[in-house]
Amino acid sequence: MDDATAVFPKQIHWADKGTSRIPFMAYTEADQHRRELERLFYKSHWCYVGLEAEIPEAGDFKRTVVGERSVIMIRDAEGGINVVENVCAHRGMQFCRERHGNKKAEGFTCPYHQWNYTLGGDLQGVPFRRGVKQDGKVNGGMPADFKPADHGLNKLKVAVRGGVVFASFDPDVESLEDFMGPTILGYFDRLFNGRKLKILGYNRQRIPGNWKLMQENIKDPYHPGLLHTWFVTFGLWRADNKSQLKMDDHHRHAAMVSTRGTSGKADQVTQVSSFKESMQLNDDRFLDIVPEPWWGGPTAVMMTLFPSVIFQQQVNSVSTRHIQPSGPGAFDFVWTHFGFDDDSEEMTQRRLRQANLFGPAGFVSADDGEVIELSQKGFEQKPFHRTLAELGGREVGDTDHMVTETLIRGMYEYWRKVMEA
Repeated sequence: MDDATAVFPKQIHWADKGTSRIPFMAYTEADQHRRELERLFYKSHWCYVGLEAEIPEAGDFKRTVVGERSVIMIRDAEGGINVVENVCAHRGMQFCRERHGNKKAEGFTCPYHQWNYTLGGDLQGVPFRRGVKQDGKVNGGMPADFKPADHGLNKLKVAVRGGVVFASFDPDVESLEDFMGPTILGYFDRLFNGRKLKILGYNRQRIPGNWKLMQENIKDPYHPGLLHTWFVTFGLWRADNKSQLKMDDHHRHAAMVSTRGTSGKADQVTQVSSFKESMQLNDDRFLDIVPEPWWGGPTAVMMTLFPSVIFQQQVNSVSTRHIQPSGPGAFDFVWTHFGFDDDSEEMTQRRLRQANLFGPAGFVSADDGEVIELSQKGFEQKPFHRTLAELGGREVGDTDHMVTETLIRGMYEYWRKVMEA
């Protein structure tokens, strides 16, 4: 039996040069996952780390990750933003344990041996650097040629746009604007248009599935009108909504753009089992939707910035969704719900109510976590098999409808190129 037909293949096998049939091993293989981290998270890519509004004051910090590497986003004394790796330059300890806090007074200190760093990541204190005087002599101390300037924290390259903070381990990464490309940048600037952001809250969950499945999920306009009863019944995202699917030139990033139709009956919608005409809300304020001038028409734009983040506008609910891989078979998913500083109290409450659609127990998003988990179980059960993503054909391109899997095919076109698979 050759490797392509083995029950447990030794390496990933694509049936052809296309991307409409994705091998199950693309979601399960450990060595490949490490290559993904190196090529897609640690080199040549910008990754999301947070919002400026999360660290408004000097010394404020947030601990997060780029890929599987722990990093810290910090506001320095001059108001700038730094991102450093959460690994002490001395003995390699992840020294920061709090998720959020303020270190203006003391900087960062590793608890193991008390090495101390500035808000910019420079080493500023080493206990016993010059030894300890005892019985008329000096014991220990660092070598005479030890230079603190050579032993700061690993500093990432940082880009900030519209209040959103990105970082890269690659000092030669292209500009953030070139990384997004003009099409996706336009949708990004639509949401992050210069208004000051206001943090409303967080959700966090561990999903037992490969990280790429969440990128796929938000590049898949086909499933929301089938899987999600809430979306289908109340008209927020259905196959009969006016829509567009847009990609960057590399086909790695995408925007799914939809304009809400009417809830209730429609010939094609009522044939879908998830449509529940009798479903009613106990509190109809969940559908208290107020159009905002910055929308410019669409009631929802779901934007995937490969590899690490989703930017969501679903009617009045806006949030970032950070994908944090944890091995090939799991990822943490962190939602940051936000509004704008000039929102009225009524709008803030509206955003918070509508945020109940999302997050681990959201009226909509709970479905996604479950199907991703069950998909991963299927992949692990049958590693020689492949998925089928051929709705709308096998080609890759923008469309003006949702009945397609073109964005998924586009992502794997880019993936295969970078991974040389």
